[in-house]
Amino acid sequence: MIRNLLALGAMTAIVLTPACAQESRVATTDRAEIEQIVREYILANPEIIEEAIVTLTEKQRIETAAAQKEAIGDHKDRLFRLASDPSIGPDDAKVTVVEFFDYRCGFCKRSVDMVQGLPKAYDGNVRVVFKELPIFGGISETASLAALAAGKQGKYREMHVALMGLKSNDDLTEKKIDEIASEIGISVKKMRADMKSMDIQKQLADMKALGRDLQVGGTPGFFVGDTHIEGADTDKLTAAIKAELAS
Repeated sequence: MIRNLLALGAMTAIVLTPACAQESRVATTDRAEIEQIVREYILANPEIIEEAIVTLTEKQRIETAAAQKEAIGDHKDRLFRLASDPSIGPDDAKVTVVEFFDYRCGFCKRSVDMVQGLPKAYDGNVRVVFKELPIFGGISETASLAALAAGKQGKYREMHVALMGLKSNDDLTEKKIDEIASEIGISVKKMRADMKSMDIQKQLADMKALGRDLQVGGTPGFFVGDTHIEGADTDKLTAAIKAELAS
């Protein structure tokens, strides 16, 4: 934008100078003079700043969307087709929805019932894949490891829903994780051992790496086909699912 305004300033200087003097005038017009011309033009026409920002923002949005779509294509198998990923809904469902989440994310907590209900809401035509993304670190990462370890005992979904059901982030503690596990019939001793195992550690590391590769900057983050829905935007998620079902 600045380059364009500087160019405009230079052209203005040319136009305002008699033809016989233009060549020497352009040669001697210094940066300060051009900047003054640009400044005066902007002050007289402030709306061009807003127009430039809108244009730049839209350009960046289009470029980001194109880059994300390319990234989704590059990582499609890791995103949609890993057999080790926890999921709900039929394996042969027409549409797969992937959710990246953190157990201390308020919007994730508020979306849990909607997400859990997707397979039924679409008559078994939607499958949901869960990707742990503990962006807040600390106890969030512990909770992710516990949920994945619970999956070793066939209790991933129960653990996931129970952890999301904690109303306050302050309730998410080491002690509470163990209490929840025990309440839903998980061997806490085995869960804790599995949390330290290489396969569970690697599974979580791979999920986090995929989140970085797909530029998931916050949670929840949903993927449907080649569309990335940022945040708990139910309308956009519904539209993306319906578009995939109709394709």
